[in-house]
Amino acid sequence: MLVIGLTGGISTGKSTVSTLFKTHNVPIVDADVIAREVVQPGSPGLAKIKTIFGDEVIQEDGSLDRKKLGSIIFNDPHKRKQLNNIVHPAVRKEMLWQVVRYWLRGEKYCILDVPLLIEGPLWKMVGKVVVVYCSEELQLQRLMLRDNSSREDALSRLRSQLPITEKVAYADIVIDNSGTRPELEQQVQSLVERFDKEAGWSWRLSWLFPPYGVASAAGLVLWRFLRRRKTKQKQRLRG
Repeated sequence: MLVIGLTGGISTGKSTVSTLFKTHNVPIVDADVIAREVVQPGSPGLAKIKTIFGDEVIQEDGSLDRKKLGSIIFNDPHKRKQLNNIVHPAVRKEMLWQVVRYWLRGEKYCILDVPLLIEGPLWKMVGKVVVVYCSEELQLQRLMLRDNSSREDALSRLRSQLPITEKVAYADIVIDNSGTRPELEQQVQSLVERFDKEAGWSWRLSWLFPPYGVASAAGLVLWRFLRRRKTKQKQRLRG
């Protein structure tokens, strides 16, 4: 099964692209949705958070007080790391299980919708990396409009993330979301048709003969590792 990683930057339109893929019945594994699910009331994740951060981050209904937790970890790298050590492994585990379930269901491909795909190790584990792109100025305009924020505040949020131009360097496919909604829909439509073709025979072979799928995955990890080294070398030369 072809596993495709989808990412972007703040206000580039990644969520819109993900929604468009859903309209084509493309299976989506959404990291943000899973991140909320693994800290639901009664979950092991929430229990660990309560142990480390105390009752003050738990609301009266037993759910996580995200605003309170956010204020704690915002200026405390150690606390933020503790939280990530709880949430990230649980999210990755559930993402893996969802991919396996789609494979067992006989899907030809699925999409991992991960905001921090490039910042983490997951980009090396997917068959293709798709980055949703628009210019930084357009990101700023959209962010200011969405949050009704000042240019300074929007720029500060933008600067806290990996620049979209750096993410593009890792992309196998770039979706340019600088134009109109119909133009974006056409790009997604073209990609669905492309993925349908590319998944083709390799999907059937990996499903009927699992060792082929394992070998393909190992080869992919190696290829991603070599590509990452090459990308870093280029970035150092540019720097």
